This record gives sequence, structure tokens and C-alpha cells, in this order.
Amino acid sequence: MCTEDCLRAARDGAGVTRRAALAGAAAAGVLAVPGAAQAAPGPSPLTGARRGLQDLTHPLTTTFPAFSDGEQARRRTAVTIEEDGYYLQEWTLVEHVGTHVDAPGHFTAGGRLATELTLDELIVPAVVVDIAAKAAADPDAVVTVADLRAFERRHGRIPRGAAVLMHSGWAAKAGSVAAYRGTGPDGVLHFPGFSNDACEWLLERRAIRSLGVDTLSLDPGVSADFAVHLTLTGADRYGLENLANLGAIPPRGATVVVGLIPYEQGSGGQARIFATW
Repeated sequence: MCTEDCLRAARDGAGVTRRAALAGAAAAGVLAVPGAAQAAPGPSPLTGARRGLQDLTHPLTTTFPAFSDGEQARRRTAVTIEEDGYYLQEWTLVEHVGTHVDAPGHFTAGGRLATELTLDELIVPAVVVDIAAKAAADPDAVVTVADLRAFERRHGRIPRGAAVLMHSGWAAKAGSVAAYRGTGPDGVLHFPGFSNDACEWLLERRAIRSLGVDTLSLDPGVSADFAVHLTLTGADRYGLENLANLGAIPPRGATVVVGLIPYEQGSGGQARIFATW
């Protein structure tokens, strides 16, 4: 609720913008609810009693590595509190920078776009396939069918409709464009991804919903044909790229929530992605 003072100021124009008055009303509303600011996390609406909650999203910054030069996000301060009574920025960015979703239409003509992905396919069980040791020895490492079979021997069958996430340890390199891209002297990128055989196996044998990686692309950096993208989106499935903190969630048993921004005609887009278990 708005206090009497803020309502009077809004009516009289006493140096307070409408937006500022509304901001004051919002603050008053929070203060009017006992304990609102101190509310502790409660049971997950997704899984009942919650044992864990982990953000899988990198903060979007103008320095976050983009796949290609010129695709970095840019921002400027458009309005300030000092001059206008409220603060906002203007961003210029492509849909595929930072932690984001590849919708089917990103690589497949006529494929579904960001606004067409449904909530039930954006809230799915997750499994994490750890290839960090392999990737540390070889930046061109990929998730193979053998890796998937080894995962199932240890952790059980990959559930139908899951998001299968690759943990390569690459997220730790995101502070350096050169390290994250792994660009060689010949200009070729070097970072891990999925093999196309593994993607096909997961689609055909496990009916997965999504693939996710902690790198710039579902395909390894050396890929010239983007076979994994074509196979996955051609099967009307979506991808998740530039994930963070995959080593902090269990290999199986988590639910991943993909808060995709529904850009009009979006080929995908930025998302707040988190896991709960």
C-alpha cells in the first residue's frame, strides 16, 4: 500500500515522479508484511521437501565470452535516479550470448521458437554427465555413448524426458575469453561438447528433452558442421549453453527449471536456469 505522504506527493507533484511514488508504495508493502525480508527458503513446489537449490546461470555482463567477436553484449545507462527519479539500462545483445536456450528454430527451418516452448518441457528431470577429467587432458573431448553407458552403470538409467547436462569444468574459464574459447593459432576453437552419436543415442534410446553444456556450444569447438545442433533441433528438442555450477548438483535426482525469456520470434534467448532437488 502507498503511505499517505507518498500519495500526497504523487498528487501534488512535489518533486516525486509517479514511478518513484510507486517504488515507495512497493517498499511500504514489503515493510507492512512481518518477516517478509527474512523469509527463509521453504519446501520446493516442484519436489516437496527441498534438499538443494543451485543457480546454473552466469551473470550476463559485457565481458562474458561470446561465440564470435562482435556478439558481446553491450549496455548503457539510459535513465538515472538523480536526473529522472528512476534507473534503467539499455542493452544490445544477440539471443545466444550468456546462459541461454537454443530453440528448435535456431538451426531447423520451421522449428518452434522461444514463445512456443511450453512450461512442462522447461521444467524437467536433469542428469549431469561429468567429463571434467577427460576435458582437462583434452579440450576437444566430447561426451560419447560409452560415457553415457558408464553413467548409467553407476547412477541408473537416464529418465525419459530429461535434460542431459555435460559438466566439463569449462565454466571456471568464463572469466577469460581466450581460455573459454580455446582459440588455437589457426583460429579454430577448442572446448568440449557432445558427440553426435551420443546425441542420437539419447534421442532414440532415452527420448530426452534437452542437452546442456557448460561451454559455448553443444558441439565441440572444433566442429565445422554443428551436427549436434542439427540433430537435436531437428528432433524438436532444445539446447542449453553456457551453464554454470554443474559440479554442485547431483548426477541425477535434480529438476532443472529453465526461465526462458519468450522473445517474439526468438531463436532462443537468455534464461535464468536453476536446479532443485
